[in-house]
Amino acid sequence: MKNAGTLTYFCGKMGAGKSTKSKVLSVEKNAVLLSEDDWLTAHYPNQIRSFDDYLTFSALIKPFVKAHVQSILQTGANVVMDFPANTVNQRAWFKQLCSEVQSQHELIFLDLSDEQCLTQLAKRRVEQPERAQFDNETVFYHVIQYFQAPSEDEGLNIIRN
Repeated sequence: MKNAGTLTYFCGKMGAGKSTKSKVLSVEKNAVLLSEDDWLTAHYPNQIRSFDDYLTFSALIKPFVKAHVQSILQTGANVVMDFPANTVNQRAWFKQLCSEVQSQHELIFLDLSDEQCLTQLAKRRVEQPERAQFDNETVFYHVIQYFQAPSEDEGLNIIRN
């Protein structure tokens, strides 16, 4: 049986640079890049208007994404996922996805302060004005209440960046 590819995924507060880093690493690793934002926009255009909408639609695509990623990994190709792994439950999903196909994984933890993330969000609002509805301090502080930094006891291959 062919060796499975490696899955790379990210943990970091909103604005930490997960999307930017995923693009860079997908090129460096010659990996397939999958973006949650792209999947959600393609499947549910103009339907995500709140954080609750995001949670609902994100949960709906998970079974399809999981099967797709596992198929790719089983070919031996590497995958970089620009999907959040910001809670213990989210990271458990990634871990299960990999264990089911005996794939290696690495969790890139972008450990930035709130101030660094807010500065990057302000810059992103200027560069991508269409994101201004969600890329603001109010949403940032709402979202980070759910953030859980990864810990060694989760049994993950954590790379702190």
